[in-house]
Amino acid sequence: MSEPKERAHETLQVVPGVHRWSISDDRIGGEPSEAYAVVADDGAVTLIDPLPIDEKALRKLGRVEAIVLTAGNHQRSAWRFRKRFQAPVWAPEGAQGLEEKPDATYTAGDSLPGGLMPFHTPGPTEAMYALWLERPRSVIFLSDLLTHERTGTPRFVDSVWQDQPERTRSSIARIIRHLPVEVLCFAHGRPILRNGLAVLRRALEEDPEHLIPPPPP
Repeated sequence: MSEPKERAHETLQVVPGVHRWSISDDRIGGEPSEAYAVVADDGAVTLIDPLPIDEKALRKLGRVEAIVLTAGNHQRSAWRFRKRFQAPVWAPEGAQGLEEKPDATYTAGDSLPGGLMPFHTPGPTEAMYALWLERPRSVIFLSDLLTHERTGTPRFVDSVWQDQPERTRSSIARIIRHLPVEVLCFAHGRPILRNGLAVLRRALEEDPEHLIPPPPP
């Protein structure tokens, strides 16, 4: 089954208009997993890679109107919430392992619900996307490119769990070159709220595998 067993009971604000919830994920040995909700000015809510959570916590945010997956392995609670909220699911074109058919697919540069822009970030798998939100503070949802423990520099997922580890590093380098990122949101680990580009550069510089050189400042 794609859903973890634990259920969250509340959301926390990351920045205005962006909320997250976290669980201890039994599917990955109890490590933390994160999900996010983007709330528009009109109250429309877009869920990103949703994890189990009390429905009343989501209803407090507004009307759940769309669900966006960053990769096929992040379907999590998407299908149950689709039925419950009558909200369409958007998935990357070519996503593998989906248990149900998405309502729509997307590729790089498409316009997604919630003002999200998909940025192709292959490496962990081919059909993987980071999602960029320009407002209010240039937030990027990094899916499985990096993980972040409570403190310190984010790290790359062990190469054994990635299809092409060198492309994962290249994907981070491309984000640095093309997106004015400030806030980093991870699928596993706590967000980082400032100096996003500097943090991503440091992740490349401190990467023990050094599969590609860090981009110039």
